[in-house]
Amino acid sequence: MSRNPPIDHWQGRRVWLVGASSGIGLATAHALHKKGASVIVSARNAAALNTFVSEHPGATALPLDVTDAPAVHAAAQSVLAVGPLDLAMYCAGYYKQLRATEYDLTEMLRHNQVNYVGALLLLDALLPALRARGAGHISLVSSVAGYVGLPKSLAYGPTKAALINLAETLYLDLSSTGIGVSLICPGFVKTSLTAQNQFNMPALLSPEEAAREIVRGWESGAFEIHFPKRFTRWMKALRLLPYPAYFAAIRKVTAL
Repeated sequence: MSRNPPIDHWQGRRVWLVGASSGIGLATAHALHKKGASVIVSARNAAALNTFVSEHPGATALPLDVTDAPAVHAAAQSVLAVGPLDLAMYCAGYYKQLRATEYDLTEMLRHNQVNYVGALLLLDALLPALRARGAGHISLVSSVAGYVGLPKSLAYGPTKAALINLAETLYLDLSSTGIGVSLICPGFVKTSLTAQNQFNMPALLSPEEAAREIVRGWESGAFEIHFPKRFTRWMKALRLLPYPAYFAAIRKVTAL
């Protein structure tokens, strides 16, 4: 199993969570602050960030639109100007159900900009400093929706698949340099994004449960942090099926 340097303590470590105004990002920010990390939270929702900071002494709010390249670079410069960064988590995300029968290019591109291109902008802004230091950790939040093609996931799924491939390649390129890379693939988590789903979401977790899984994964040095296992292992198994069996299984389960 691929491993990163385990994070054996959080006290005094500087972590930047991009996409932390709600859901998994916010819950993870809370969990890391509780463990003693110096937490920087970014998202477009400045009010939510300021509320977090008011309730978590020592935390820093850094409002940010991840689709704005100059703003991402400026934010990274301000973070790095204070001191070395120990971990950056990209959890900004956008999701709207879409099928090919209702193809919408605007939605396709919006998903790509927020879910994937924003991660590329963050990497562009941070990698030179991390490489110069020979330390730090990059964590990308993908989804089990990136494992296989799924109905209603025409816009969302491909961006999450791209993040999986990106994280794998980053790990291959950077693991020998002292930089950790991790891939986070949650199943269904109760957030404002999944609230739009009009189907039963198996093994649904709370953001707090997701945050605990993520922090445990970082502490163990895991490359891929996927949860809950009772659901994600089933999704992984679908990737092993020949296409006729895979398509039949998906249609049977979703009735689509």
